[in-house]
Amino acid sequence: MSLCGIDAITFGVQDMDKAQHFLRDWGLHEKTCEPDRLVFETRDGCEVLVRPADAPDLPPAIEGGKTVREVVWGARTPEDLAAVLTRLGDRVRVGADGLPRVTDPNGLSLAFRVSRRRPVVGTPMLPNAPGACHRVDQRGPVYTQADPIQIGHVVVFGADFAAMRAFYTEQLGFIVSDEYPNQGCFLRCQPRGGHHNLFILSRPGRPGINHVAFTLNDIHEVVGGGIAMSGKGWKTEIGPGRHPISSAYFWYFENPLAAPLEYYADEDYCTEAWEARIWERRPENFAEWAIAGGLDATTRRQKMDGQNSERGHG
Repeated sequence: MSLCGIDAITFGVQDMDKAQHFLRDWGLHEKTCEPDRLVFETRDGCEVLVRPADAPDLPPAIEGGKTVREVVWGARTPEDLAAVLTRLGDRVRVGADGLPRVTDPNGLSLAFRVSRRRPVVGTPMLPNAPGACHRVDQRGPVYTQADPIQIGHVVVFGADFAAMRAFYTEQLGFIVSDEYPNQGCFLRCQPRGGHHNLFILSRPGRPGINHVAFTLNDIHEVVGGGIAMSGKGWKTEIGPGRHPISSAYFWYFENPLAAPLEYYADEDYCTEAWEARIWERRPENFAEWAIAGGLDATTRRQKMDGQNSERGHG
């Protein structure tokens, strides 16, 4: 149980200017802006690196077009990092930047380092209910821009589901939180933490990225941030909505970096006492409820030109 979460993600894109525009609108903090390299950060210092898709030093792509090219997983201490590398054995290679790397069964490059993320404590607005008043003499928030706290999880299509599940559980020590039998597996890095850092969804023979998810404070920030993105012209993939698996509120957007990016908040927090459950892979287990096409930033009503989507994940 040596890894503690996603420390950085690298994207390979066709349009660097459009990617920069999107990430600014998404609410990330710009650190470096060069013609062939963008670096943005979440509030906790998790890095989003963007490179041209044809950059010769990028790891190979596992699918065509814009996509994730590498995930960097963080360890809390040098000792934890050493434990991970020992388990991986002679498959580890050190890159030109000094980071140890392997490829997973999908062919996706994984790098490892002592985490550079900073502790951030979220500030969710707690709800009021009869006899349980958490907000007293205080109005609920209305967000006009999201400010993502971290990259909470990545979802991948596994070309060989069994091999992917075995690699992440047996080699990297990830823990199963919930599962679609032989079709999907929600995994977390630590016994205590958010519901999943990685979700593997079976797609035989076709590896790929399903989405990358950014954690926000609460449902108010998900909705306010999503409306802001809609008002800036970015197209909703699906949302807002709520997942029964993980309990999180979500909103997915099309973007110039990869498959949809997600705002989400209020996922289940698991401990050693959490009981993993087997779920049937059905649309109602992806979304308890969801809005097709998103919300219009002017009318604050459902957009009527959107198309429904059944992404089949959590």
